Amino acid sequence: MNILITGAAGFVGKNLAAALQNIKDGKDRTHPALTVDELYLYDIDSPRDLLEEACAGADFVFNLAGVNRPKDASEFMQGNFGFASTLLDTLRKYRNTCPVMLSSSIQATLIGRYDSDYGRSKKAGEELFFAYAQETGAKVLVYRFPNLFGKWCRPNYNSAVATFCNNIANDLPITVSDPSVQLELLYIDDLVDAMLAALEGREHHCTFDGIDTVLCDNGAYCAAPITHKVTLGEIVSLLESFRDQPATLAMPEIPQNSFAKKLYSAYLSYLPKEKIAFPLNMNIDARGSFTELLRTEKCGQFSVNISKPGITKGQHWHNTKWEFFIVVSGHGLIQQRKLGTDEVLNFEVDGENIQAVHMLPGYTHNIINLSETQDLVTLMWANECFDPNKPDTFFEIVE
Repeated sequence: MNILITGAAGFVGKNLAAALQNIKDGKDRTHPALTVDELYLYDIDSPRDLLEEACAGADFVFNLAGVNRPKDASEFMQGNFGFASTLLDTLRKYRNTCPVMLSSSIQATLIGRYDSDYGRSKKAGEELFFAYAQETGAKVLVYRFPNLFGKWCRPNYNSAVATFCNNIANDLPITVSDPSVQLELLYIDDLVDAMLAALEGREHHCTFDGIDTVLCDNGAYCAAPITHKVTLGEIVSLLESFRDQPATLAMPEIPQNSFAKKLYSAYLSYLPKEKIAFPLNMNIDARGSFTELLRTEKCGQFSVNISKPGITKGQHWHNTKWEFFIVVSGHGLIQQRKLGTDEVLNFEVDGENIQAVHMLPGYTHNIINLSETQDLVTLMWANECFDPNKPDTFFEIVE
């Protein structure tokens, strides 16, 4: 399949082009039915010959080209409607009736604050594409995108989320006049998934109830099926928790497909170099070190323990707390004994045969470095974060 992307240097274009290039190169095998032969990447500074070649040979066109922030309002119609006309005329020239996707905007509804020059230019582009479909019989897919966010989105341009991510990541001020304002947000990876589905003929159709997208089988428009409705206050609160994570080590909940998970990925893409790596607090003594790595809201904490040769650590038990000990380097012995008994459970462990050993509630336990020369490195997970006011840790020698 030969694919043309116009607006290829923009936010959506770069992400879509990268996804299609991965498929073309055989790096992404999650779409076995999709083959990419030629990828035409066209943008405002591309030679006109490329558009001619692409319109002659394309099997599918993604028209992502458009103007968002012109110097003069008249440029909206020229950039959004004018180029759409040029594209369709070029396809007509080569009698190419391949499917064509149009990137429009929810502002094309022209409702309330969306009644603008930008919205009218997008609406005009939609009508042009629908008329082209009626005239030529070509399949036309018109998407009205809500607010977009994700990696490579340009801050201080047309995405409040990109601006917030960039500014908070770089310790710059942000302005939120009304935290209760709600946005409908579409994450770039969900958008790209919808575009790949369209390539495979599995696009999602919709209609509109005002500005609300209503998915349906026979709608005139198309939509990415997964969006998130979130207030500005919620966005800022999450971003501030992401910013503070290197200091608190607290990881907020980021369930699969949640807005928080996607926002965190977007936020990280704006980190300056000096924030990409950050130091951890190593508690060091003659026996080695203990370093807390990560705290979670509901799933405990992670730490790493380093024991010098011949050293024994632990010698305590817990009521409710339990742990995994995972030796990743060195050679050691983990011992456990149920309180009130004499039987000692021995588990010899080493970094060549990694395994997880439960530290059982009600069992006193230790870990011994059996090597005379090599440090013992143990990754530890506890089912709860350490609370100095209720440590649930009681000294007791195993044997």
